[in-house]
Amino acid sequence: MSEKVKLLGIYCGKKKTVDGFDTAMYKSPVQGKQYLSEIGLEGDEQADNKHHGGTERALHQYPAEHYQFWQQKYGGEQDWQAPGMGENLSSLGMNEETVCVGDQYQWGEAIIEVSQPRSPCFKLNKRWQLEDFSVEMQSLSRCGWLYRVIKAGYVDLSQPLTLVSRPENALTLKEVCDLFFGDPLNPEALLTLREQSALSESWMSKVKARLETGKLENWNFRLLGHA
Repeated sequence: MSEKVKLLGIYCGKKKTVDGFDTAMYKSPVQGKQYLSEIGLEGDEQADNKHHGGTERALHQYPAEHYQFWQQKYGGEQDWQAPGMGENLSSLGMNEETVCVGDQYQWGEAIIEVSQPRSPCFKLNKRWQLEDFSVEMQSLSRCGWLYRVIKAGYVDLSQPLTLVSRPENALTLKEVCDLFFGDPLNPEALLTLREQSALSESWMSKVKARLETGKLENWNFRLLGHA
């Protein structure tokens, strides 16, 4: 495997309060060598450590192509460009239909592995002043994705992401979203997801719980900010 994708930007942000809620979504570009540890880029923060960050969600990548789609859908008054989704990495040529859970990439000294699609939340609604933006993002599977860090090291914007391995039973992020969000209680779909050994513990625990109980967890607070 030698697929290489050049990054358009690397972004980091500090936690702050915006419109009455804490967020680290508002990130700024960083230049030069950056140290990537098992919990993310040095200097990057998360406002909610329960639902963001950690070893399973160390980096967030979002396709730059999606901003044109959102601009066409919602109009040009908003500043539809990276890092408007709170992403750490912006790219052209990678999307949810081509990237798979478990894909490993060499990036500079580091190796990173796709762990899950991003789970859209209500803070995106507030960020873009669109009431159901998170719901729309989820339904269209234009969520971006998260990485775990397999090997820490120094990285740089000039260094491409080079695909080095992919699981034999790999599902694309779009396929994972279609099963997890689009058909969430289908036993066959859940069994398929359970075979994705690289899927994050957060998502896998929900897959197993649905199989055991036949019930769907409540998405309202994540998507809308209320029960």
